[in-house]
Amino acid sequence: MIRAPLCDKAYWDKWVEFQINSIQDSLERIKLPSGNPSYRPQYVFQIAQDYWHLIFYRYSRGDAIKDLAQYFAPMLDAWKESERLGLDVFTPKQQHTRKDWAINLDHYIVCFWLVGLALVLEIPDAQWLRLLALIGNEGEDELLDRVIASRQPSRKIGTKLCHPIPYQRLLDTISAPSDGQAKLLFTFVDKWYAELNRVPKKGTSKKSAMYLRPYWYKYHDPMGGAYFGYWCVEAIAAVKAFGLDDHLCLGHPNYPGDLLRPDGPTTHPLQTVMNELVQPVSSAQTKVESSWLSRLLGRK
Repeated sequence: MIRAPLCDKAYWDKWVEFQINSIQDSLERIKLPSGNPSYRPQYVFQIAQDYWHLIFYRYSRGDAIKDLAQYFAPMLDAWKESERLGLDVFTPKQQHTRKDWAINLDHYIVCFWLVGLALVLEIPDAQWLRLLALIGNEGEDELLDRVIASRQPSRKIGTKLCHPIPYQRLLDTISAPSDGQAKLLFTFVDKWYAELNRVPKKGTSKKSAMYLRPYWYKYHDPMGGAYFGYWCVEAIAAVKAFGLDDHLCLGHPNYPGDLLRPDGPTTHPLQTVMNELVQPVSSAQTKVESSWLSRLLGRK
């Protein structure tokens, strides 16, 4: 079944195949001498990005959860090679800008995604340690450090939150008494997408994020194929790490609950396509889905 609330099976079939072919083509290209060595690190990093996009494409299409972990090792290979190549290309300042969680929102979110996927897919220890080495930033963010520490107890825990909007809500959730966590988790998930469209502040410091919203935020044009789903993996990372009650989130269009339930049944409502938007059959989800689509399309 299709899990994502936008686009039909034909869309997902097309772009899963495209992504697989694109990765293979890129892997063949990097075997050849580069015509632009200064761009090679970014080109190789794009391969790593293509792998995590492929995981999301396949999840959105409804593929088996057990089939997703196969992309972790080659993704880490590409990321590691990009880092190696970048040592001779990027200045120390550029290296810092690319990796610092506080100023690079995209990198922070991607690291959170990959940690979450690593936890729920239960990747082998060797891959986990490779991931942590690439992520870095130990002791820089209380929330993500605490999530990582659920599998890596020696992890140093930060004392600040790099991006309070929207992640203060999730930090409050894991710090709250257990009987209040379910509602707080739902509120985080429900507001997560809208709150990532952040308003600029005056007088921002050098430690402020370079971008107001993530690179994928407006990827909902089905014609271009860039949309791979808007999945709040940060939430399922916290659920896996701390055993949170997520029953209120099940079926929410941003909550990838099946990642936590690889043997099924699915947590997503049956979808039917209408005017390129998917409307839920389950009446219990109508209000949530309707408000989400309104926010997505900029409607009141």
